[in-house]
Amino acid sequence: MFRSMLVLAASLAMLVTGPVSAQRYSQSVMEVDEKPGYEPSADEERLPAALQRQSVFFRTNEQPGTIVVHTSERFLYIVQGNGRAIRYGIGVGRDGFQWSGLNKITRKQEWPDWTPPPEMIERQPYLPRFMAGGPGNPMGARALYIGSTVYRIHGTNMPQTIGKAVSSGCFRLANGEIVDLYERVPVGTKIVVRHAPEL
Repeated sequence: MFRSMLVLAASLAMLVTGPVSAQRYSQSVMEVDEKPGYEPSADEERLPAALQRQSVFFRTNEQPGTIVVHTSERFLYIVQGNGRAIRYGIGVGRDGFQWSGLNKITRKQEWPDWTPPPEMIERQPYLPRFMAGGPGNPMGARALYIGSTVYRIHGTNMPQTIGKAVSSGCFRLANGEIVDLYERVPVGTKIVVRHAPEL
């Protein structure tokens, strides 16, 4: 009888703690994708063909020059007009950190410094409080700042995370791709963030 009660209690404990443990585990696995100081090799910088920058057919009512992000597809588009856009593979926010809306690019920075926000430090206390810009910086080679938010479109020192949902809400590109995007996008550019493509 006592043994049966112990088994029942253990089973109930697993039911209660199982999802929480799984959630903590999944977050910790995703968060190790932030590796300050890591410098990727040339092979790591080469993206799979589907995630590489390319001109594609793109139906939209947005004006040429507009940035359109489809988080569910893991792609960022710059509208070119005539039904075309330049498409970039991106990394997006993980579950609970994705967002949508309209904004604009308010600032641009080459080799930006990185100051993790307090919320990120709380989740990942091992992170540095400040890191100067450079090849090992998680912000990568360039950054485009979105409105007055904490979100950015930026490079990364972990190109293997492109095409995945791993960030805290920012959109990351491989360094070669963000350098190309940076040259095409002036301050004031409209950005539209959607979870699904237009119908």
